[in-house]
Amino acid sequence: MKTRQNYFTGKITRRDLLKSTSLAALSSLIYFNLPQPVFARSKEKSRVILIRDKELFNPEGNLNPDVVQQMLDKAVMQLAEANDAEVAWKKFIKPLDIVGIKTNVWNYLPTPKELENAIEQRVKDCGVKPSDISINDRGILNDPVFKRATAFINTRPMRTHDWSGVGTCLKNYIQFCPDPPSLHPDSCADLAKPWFYPNVKGKTRLNILVMFSPMYHNVGPTHYSQKYIWKYNGMIVSADPVAADATGMRIIQAKRKKEFGEDRPINPPPKHIAIADKKYHLGNSEMENIDLVISGWKEELLI
Repeated sequence: MKTRQNYFTGKITRRDLLKSTSLAALSSLIYFNLPQPVFARSKEKSRVILIRDKELFNPEGNLNPDVVQQMLDKAVMQLAEANDAEVAWKKFIKPLDIVGIKTNVWNYLPTPKELENAIEQRVKDCGVKPSDISINDRGILNDPVFKRATAFINTRPMRTHDWSGVGTCLKNYIQFCPDPPSLHPDSCADLAKPWFYPNVKGKTRLNILVMFSPMYHNVGPTHYSQKYIWKYNGMIVSADPVAADATGMRIIQAKRKKEFGEDRPINPPPKHIAIADKKYHLGNSEMENIDLVISGWKEELLI
């Protein structure tokens, strides 16, 4: 499977947004304030894998590392359209690669260690030397491995975010910016920019959006409440972070509708996903341009 550089965004489709009056207003905000080329469509579909497992958490509420590894391997196999995990992983990572695993350390909802370990193990299994692998978040600009990396694997949990609407794969690269606050204006509209930096462009092999226990609502930039967390037991994997984010955002929006009993758009609107697609041409954000493969547990799928 050939990976592509046009990887990045996640948004509700225009058709979805126009389903209700409230969503129509959101659609206008996202779309009609963008330049005319915004309505150009990507020609090639992005493959996105959504995998879930009912047994992901044990009875004590802790993650089962074996299930995490199995889910990850199956998703990568489906993405690569391969019948063997080793073959699938080697389509993305080569023995001579230097690999930075971009994680997320937000203390309330960090990338799970079980997933970090699973990714690292498979990178090693591809023949990459341990000294050529690093797992990092806020220190990536000073990390020797990230500085000379030939490949990145991008992973973080899905959650609503007070500045950007949602915190997903696209936003996870804000730490590549020497001045992250410079990307905060206008609801973080230009979060696609770091993906074009010379030390980043074209190096991302996999995007893993963690949907184990996502957060569907928040109040304030650092707000966390167990009330808005639920065990979705899922993982979204794609070479296209835009498409991964679009898929995850649809699930979050569906969860909000279910819990609030009405269409309640994510606030602020996560416009950066549409902009990453339509302005920066980084990937597909419209669901009709996404080849979504769903496997595993189907209960409360929300998509």
